[in-house]
Amino acid sequence: MRLIIFGATGSIGKQIVLQALSLGHDVTAFVRSIEKLQDIKHDNLNILKGDVLDPVSVEKAVKGHDAVFCTLGDGRAGKIRAVGTRNIIHGMEKSGAERLICQTTLGAGDSKANLNFFWKYIMFGWFLKKAFLDHELQERYIKDSSVNWTIVRPGAFTDGEVTGKFRHGFSATEKAIKLKISRADVAKFMLQQLHTDQYIQKTPGLSY
Repeated sequence: MRLIIFGATGSIGKQIVLQALSLGHDVTAFVRSIEKLQDIKHDNLNILKGDVLDPVSVEKAVKGHDAVFCTLGDGRAGKIRAVGTRNIIHGMEKSGAERLICQTTLGAGDSKANLNFFWKYIMFGWFLKKAFLDHELQERYIKDSSVNWTIVRPGAFTDGEVTGKFRHGFSATEKAIKLKISRADVAKFMLQQLHTDQYIQKTPGLSY
């Protein structure tokens, strides 16, 4: 399949790039800085420089791809995810691309009840509040779109190898989860969505 990844230089995006290439996909990495992916050499990798805040370049980039992955991030700032995702959606709707798989965060929307006190009130209620609100708006844009979307809501990111031993699609009130998952496993789960309709127009949580 021909895949394009927005946020390809981030910790999740880079994992998607590497795993997608290992699975034989043709991958376009849409990046602001080409240098950040120069360590990856592969015949099926096309590194495309652009700005997700520029709707024209996003629309051109999306055209001709079978699926779009969105793993945008900008730390605590909360200024890129929603606006960038809106541009991606508009580009998809204009170019005819239909499949969007986007990573947000566990705690967004109806999954807030999954969080413990620390994540609900300290991290997302204060320290990462702007980023959290950006994710909330990002999800709203996706749900209001006409594309075939899946919103993946992972817990806190950890390092580690692909295990495949994670929980997904659990109840929005589930408490018996660790609220963490490796970046490699997040990428694995997101790529799995290419071959199933299980979570079309759904928001599966993801955690150990």
